[in-house]
Amino acid sequence: MTNNDVTSANDGRNVEPSIKVEIKARVEQTFQNTLATLKELVSIPSVAWESHDLSRVRESAGRVAELARESGFDDVEILTADKPDGGQGMPAVVARKHPRAGYPTVLLYAHHDVQPVGDVADWNTDPWVATEVGDRLYGRGAADDKAGLMTHLASVDALHSVLGNELGIGITLFIEGEEEAGSPSFGNFLATYQDKLQADAIVVADSSNWRAGVPALTTSLRGVISGTVTVRTLDHALHSGMFGGPLVDANTAMVRLLASLHDDAGSVAVDGLVRGPDPELDYSEADFRTDAGALENFRLTGTGSISSRLWNQPALSIIGMDITSVDQSSNTMASTARARVSLRLAPGQDPHEAHRLLEEHLTRNAPWGSTVEYDGGEAGQPFESDVSSGPARAVLESMKDAWNTEPVLMGMGGSIPFVASLTQMFPDAAILITGIEDPDTRAHSANESLFIPDFQRAIESEAFFMVRMNHSR
Repeated sequence: MTNNDVTSANDGRNVEPSIKVEIKARVEQTFQNTLATLKELVSIPSVAWESHDLSRVRESAGRVAELARESGFDDVEILTADKPDGGQGMPAVVARKHPRAGYPTVLLYAHHDVQPVGDVADWNTDPWVATEVGDRLYGRGAADDKAGLMTHLASVDALHSVLGNELGIGITLFIEGEEEAGSPSFGNFLATYQDKLQADAIVVADSSNWRAGVPALTTSLRGVISGTVTVRTLDHALHSGMFGGPLVDANTAMVRLLASLHDDAGSVAVDGLVRGPDPELDYSEADFRTDAGALENFRLTGTGSISSRLWNQPALSIIGMDITSVDQSSNTMASTARARVSLRLAPGQDPHEAHRLLEEHLTRNAPWGSTVEYDGGEAGQPFESDVSSGPARAVLESMKDAWNTEPVLMGMGGSIPFVASLTQMFPDAAILITGIEDPDTRAHSANESLFIPDFQRAIESEAFFMVRMNHSR
């Protein structure tokens, strides 16, 4: 069945009240076990960075595969693909329940790897021990994204329990193992296992709700590029007293160069980058400042609405610098400085063109004739979805059923570069980006947490969605 068939067949409202009641009852009945399993997964430090113990990522994949088998999938595999440099990627779990003739297939994506914890002293609880505090569950991966994979498994359990032999749709579970490390083998993985991953609708459970208690479907993502800037002013370091004045050090030139990347209002000053229109959904400054933890006297940067600045405009950050540390500093003029820049891109922006524009800006603004080099890195495409499709309408109706409130259509300032790969590989599939996070989650930061009531509602919503897909033939 093609996506067009699903679109025309599914009116988004065909879940019988008795089925909704049964699904909610099943999710409620099994929820403490679901939460306990999530806590177990959080205890596995599955960081897919080369500087960490990669055996724990393989351990995590093994446990996810066991859970998939327990959930009744027809076949479960732990698969890998090569990275572009020839190395082997981290293990992903692919499990399938094959469709009956004429029924669509839904692919459920999440990832079982997590971010490093950073300084443990910044955490209020042990990051590897999932800890309930009020309505929130704290721990690395509690929300991003082990709650996503548990949402998939628990919703499939509820679906099997309630529909039984009436279940005809195919369900493919795809749990990646290196998303937080940039998904280096993702493209090769899709190409290698394309036949196993074919689907009419793809649910990517790796985004956020509008806020706790208010569900959202993410309809756009910014793209992202990053690169390394090198500035040279001298052929060797010099004594700052003997030579300073007629010459400046490379660090000073670097600061001047990086300052040129924003205008006085704080907007990105790289000419030619795409800037989209203001979204209809507004994000109040007071809410944003609270959610972001902005200091009281710090003025917000940029122009346009807050939601526009977050979703439809470029944003540039300096994410690293190689200069002498304060503790090791001396009266020496550095000859070379390096910085890493990350540039988020508005929907509609080609990332390769953005690399070119950024490089042109940097070389054009080289301070005092210093030598500037730009080495472009990642190039993640932005994303915009079609919210008029049948699967998208089905997701929105299912969220409304689970939360008993209208869902929000929102953009996302962050980037999920592999979504563009999914779109390219499966152009007829509806890409549906959901998530379990909220503004208080602090994903990637210390004290990451999950709002437990929304976790339960997300399971219900996904089960309702698959019921609708089951009735869309």
